[in-house]
Amino acid sequence: MLSPIPAAAGRLLISEPFMMDPNFKRSVILLTEYSADGAMGFILNHHSEYMLGDVLPDVSYSEMPVYDGGPVAKNTLHFMHCCPEKIEGGIEIAKGVFWGGDFEQAKELISNYQLTENEIKFFAGYSGWTPQQLDEEILQDSWIVAEKFNSETLFSNDEQNLWKEVVIGLGQRYAHIANFPENPALN
Repeated sequence: MLSPIPAAAGRLLISEPFMMDPNFKRSVILLTEYSADGAMGFILNHHSEYMLGDVLPDVSYSEMPVYDGGPVAKNTLHFMHCCPEKIEGGIEIAKGVFWGGDFEQAKELISNYQLTENEIKFFAGYSGWTPQQLDEEILQDSWIVAEKFNSETLFSNDEQNLWKEVVIGLGQRYAHIANFPENPALN
């Protein structure tokens, strides 16, 4: 079922229901960059084994989850937020969704309990594609591209249901795949 929407920064990639790659199984990725040089984004619904206090011990609100942004550069920490009025310098990649910004300011706001999990998401690593690689994967039906989504959904902590919610949000053409079992052999 070839995705009718082309990939672009600020759009979502939704993995096809039977993708076997454990890095991307039932994943929803927000693309932050897309050009002739390649693509980059962050998996929004795969919890890592870490909490923020594990990677930033000087932050007092340490129970905030860190998500597995993808298999590339897992030793790097990135963040997205929906509060440009609190964190300066972020790049708006989708309506109401900002990538990065003043990291020290973000840490201070978190330590003072002025930012919540519904306003900011941290990622260890990122997802990346070489030139043409993502386009080829889309042609092979590995990904569905979505351009319309609710930014509140992206900051939801319900990572178990995010993939299903986003697929249902694509409309009737795709809604039936939301209920496909993860392993068709168990059906």
